[in-house]
Amino acid sequence: MAVSPVVTHEATSNVKVTAAKAKSLAVRTNSFPHKTEAPPEKKQGGQELAERLNHETKEKYVKDKKLGEGTYAIVYLGHLKADPLSKVAIKKIKVNTEYRDGLSMDAIREVKYLQELSHPNIIALHAVFSSKNQNLNLVLEFLPLGDLEMLIKDSEGIRYGTAEVKAWMGMLGRAVWFCHENFVLHRDIKPNNLFIAADGEVKLADFGLARSFSDPYRPMTYQVITRWYRPPELLYGARFYSGAVDVWSMGTVFAELILRVPFLAGNTDIHQLELICQAVGTPTEEIWPGVSKLEGYVGYEKASIVPVRGKDFYLARFGTAGPVGVDLLMSMLALDPRKRSTARQMLEHRWWTSDPRPTAKVDLPRKGGGLEKMGDDLKRRGGEVEDGRGNKVARKLNFGATK
Repeated sequence: MAVSPVVTHEATSNVKVTAAKAKSLAVRTNSFPHKTEAPPEKKQGGQELAERLNHETKEKYVKDKKLGEGTYAIVYLGHLKADPLSKVAIKKIKVNTEYRDGLSMDAIREVKYLQELSHPNIIALHAVFSSKNQNLNLVLEFLPLGDLEMLIKDSEGIRYGTAEVKAWMGMLGRAVWFCHENFVLHRDIKPNNLFIAADGEVKLADFGLARSFSDPYRPMTYQVITRWYRPPELLYGARFYSGAVDVWSMGTVFAELILRVPFLAGNTDIHQLELICQAVGTPTEEIWPGVSKLEGYVGYEKASIVPVRGKDFYLARFGTAGPVGVDLLMSMLALDPRKRSTARQMLEHRWWTSDPRPTAKVDLPRKGGGLEKMGDDLKRRGGEVEDGRGNKVARKLNFGATK
């Protein structure tokens, strides 16, 4: 298991989940590290064992007040029955007859990757159990301070500077680096998927669109990542891509932290590409060899081509990050994904060691009302944005042959 270039972590487990086994996940969850599966000759039926362990897991937790409800899930505040002072978030994913076994692919992915990935900057999945009506319940780490979007939007009440932006981006960078080192693409990085723990630590959440990318020859869907944070290669319909898509999303979050408004808030995919061309430059064969071969690419008239923006252009808009910070931002927003920084290169950039140093997490700004915001965030499916921030659903999923 990989070790972060910035911080050290414990090894993670490699639990695999399939749709057929999703409702009996309590057999393999972190709630039972002391249990091992009985050999076949000692089993009284695999289904009976799964049901018993599922019941034991369910009985460990108590649901308290409802934090949020949507068409996809209901989120509750909860606690361990044995410890009333403990707190967890319980996300009940609703059964949907539209899907096989009543579970969407988003739910399967979220459980699978949260069980595989254990990192201080990734939300922890404590346990999984199903209820009588077969709804899947995810017992998640309690993160009471809401998300990064809350802090960005409150420009009157929350003041922060470069040192705070460094701290938040460093936490995000370490989470994404860890995902990529373990061959997982997140594919929906945005401020309201970045939850804040009681100690100020930022945690990457919502793995409903995540997937493994260990096979470079297997095509993937391009209909992922909320539009405002989606890179140009996906807008052009790329079927083969890498962790560079997550790095672009991180770059747009970086820009949003500085501007305190979304950097590229397109109303449609075409509008999104127009904004990218205006803010970053027009993708052409000269600066991005092979871009014209992508199925969604449309050539641009010479008169409408915007040259790739230089450092002076970025400094005029993102000057508070300083010349070194702007250099990092530009490397994350390179149009050609092959020229974009990797998550590791981002963490090794000299911006982190230049003044000012990142603020300690205990000294980072925080805001009230985080419980309700956590409930609102967790109740959504991957790729959704809240009302007032663009389309309700920023992308349409098609999980056919290309996952």
